Amino acid sequence: MIVAERKPLDEIITMVRDCGRILVLACKGCVTVCSAGGEREAEILASLVRLGLQKLGKNAEVTTAALVRQCDKEYIDSLDQHQGKYDAILSTACGVGVNFIANLRPDDRVFPALNTTFFGGSAEQGVWKEMCAGCGHCVLHFTGGLCPVARCAKSLMNGPCGGSANGRCEINTETDCVWQMIYDRMGRLKRQHELTASAPVRDWSTAGHGGPRKQVRADLTV
Repeated sequence: MIVAERKPLDEIITMVRDCGRILVLACKGCVTVCSAGGEREAEILASLVRLGLQKLGKNAEVTTAALVRQCDKEYIDSLDQHQGKYDAILSTACGVGVNFIANLRPDDRVFPALNTTFFGGSAEQGVWKEMCAGCGHCVLHFTGGLCPVARCAKSLMNGPCGGSANGRCEINTETDCVWQMIYDRMGRLKRQHELTASAPVRDWSTAGHGGPRKQVRADLTV
């Protein structure tokens, strides 16, 4: 899932300080799972924004709404019922949702309430860890399902850098060396011999360095 966290309240207040009617728009997708931007969080944020603006001497009308997803036109069309009732949308979705709404509502001001951080999973209650870089060329079948692109500080493709010690990364000693994890896992699977094959020079052209990426499924287009 996409993991995000709420921006500092002062930064949010600065964004919307000249808006009299604000729609705090929650997303029921990933940001709900990571407790950053679901309906509950949107309601709390709306109250905080209202109080923050009052401290500045501004009485703003701050309301909330929620979409199933903010990255799907099918759901964003439901915003039509709120049209003309707000000066700005304060989105508690990830950056994708903010971009998507801004594209479809070119005359509306859309602000991000969250900082989008990474693709990750829930390691334990209240803790999320990065697991995927969305690089467009998955190598997990070579590495036992553990990603060296996202989880190695140097994105190395042919084993550890030599600086790790006691199974810990030299860049951040609180982080496990993913290549040690890969080696151990492949051993448990009796596949360590597969790691002796050198990975070819990586083609990073799929990783977005050439601009925004697009994926088309011809069988799903109308």
